[in-house]
Amino acid sequence: MNLDRAVLAFAGVMILASLALAHFVSPLWLWLTVFVGANLLQASVTGFCPAALLFRRLGVPGGCAFK
Repeated sequence: MNLDRAVLAFAGVMILASLALAHFVSPLWLWLTVFVGANLLQASVTGFCPAALLFRRLGVPGGCAFK
């Protein structure tokens, strides 16, 4: 798995987890979904993604989106 796919997989897991938490615990967990979506949007514009930095430090091989 390369860095691009790892970031997308992490974002998907976070969105699904926040939706489950919003359904079963509190609707306030939807703010996590908002944060993940906003982060994906800004990463598409700027090319900077904190999750990509974390995965790179963990040794995930780079992809073409986050260099």
